[in-house]
Amino acid sequence: MDKKEINQIVGTNIKREREKAGYTQERFSEMIGIGAKSLSAVERGVVGVSLTTLIRICELLSVSTGTILLAPSAKNDLQGITEQLEHLSPEQFEIARSILCKLMEAFSCSEK
Repeated sequence: MDKKEINQIVGTNIKREREKAGYTQERFSEMIGIGAKSLSAVERGVVGVSLTTLIRICELLSVSTGTILLAPSAKNDLQGITEQLEHLSPEQFEIARSILCKLMEAFSCSEK
């Protein structure tokens, strides 16, 4: 894997996670301390990102460095779901858990 390919993977992952978090490029660039044009270039894979900025991005988005550095796999995104669940309040988590249990029961019934 060459530098350009790595930059594109990292940029795509940053953009995906930034959008999931609901931040605009302008707002997020302010938060991480770089210009909006620089963030745009990073997200397009035109330039790389420093380790310091990468760590700041991961902290602000509450994601692991692996989420940003690694190409998406064909596997189910268990880590992504886990990270989302970790941000729920206890009440919201219980609602999500209950819904997930009912959904799994429905899947079990449909397989029979």
